[in-house]
Amino acid sequence: MTVLHLADEGEAADLAAFLARLIHYDRAAAVRLQVSGTALAVFGRPPSFEVLAVRAARLAKPYESGLDDSLDVTVSAGELLESLDDTAAAVTVPAAVTGPPWAGLLPPRGGWRPEPGLPEPAAVRATVAEAVAEFRSRTQELAADRRTRAELDRIGREIWSRPLGDSGLPVRAAHAAQALGFLRPARAAAQDEEPLGLYSSGAWLRLRTPYGSIAVRRAGLGALDVSVR
Repeated sequence: MTVLHLADEGEAADLAAFLARLIHYDRAAAVRLQVSGTALAVFGRPPSFEVLAVRAARLAKPYESGLDDSLDVTVSAGELLESLDDTAAAVTVPAAVTGPPWAGLLPPRGGWRPEPGLPEPAAVRATVAEAVAEFRSRTQELAADRRTRAELDRIGREIWSRPLGDSGLPVRAAHAAQALGFLRPARAAAQDEEPLGLYSSGAWLRLRTPYGSIAVRRAGLGALDVSVR
């Protein structure tokens, strides 16, 4: 039985919230866990957004299994959440599951470079809110015979594929960040605003927030620069 000891109760609570949000979108969600030293990375893919979400957590001590100080396994998100003890800041790693295809194709670990063009956090939030309102308005205006899954998906793809400012990052990445708790409401004081960052590595773009990251593949680059682990 493998037990991971998180740095504190706050890390445990944040991880629990992330897992709960993933399960909200997919009750059968799987997550890939990668541990190296005292760093835990949890990868998930909410099906509605077509992105990879990454939640990092600090461990109180390195994972140890004999002479191996790393862990890489795909497990059920629901079972992982059930095994998480907030008060003890510990989580028991469930049995491995057969991972979905995305779990074998992760963004690279290194080589990330800053990218320009990302709007300020307030503008990012405003763009997401406007996109949500537009989607709701356009779908509600559809006649009953046109309110099909195919038409809803078409409208969604049109709206969520638009770029954020001049960044090339699709709006769906920011929408996913908000839905998963990575892009939180603005604080009352402007000076307390948390920074956002945009980075690229090969075919990937990554939106980094203080609470987690969203990674997407840039359009038109096919299957290049995929890291298979």
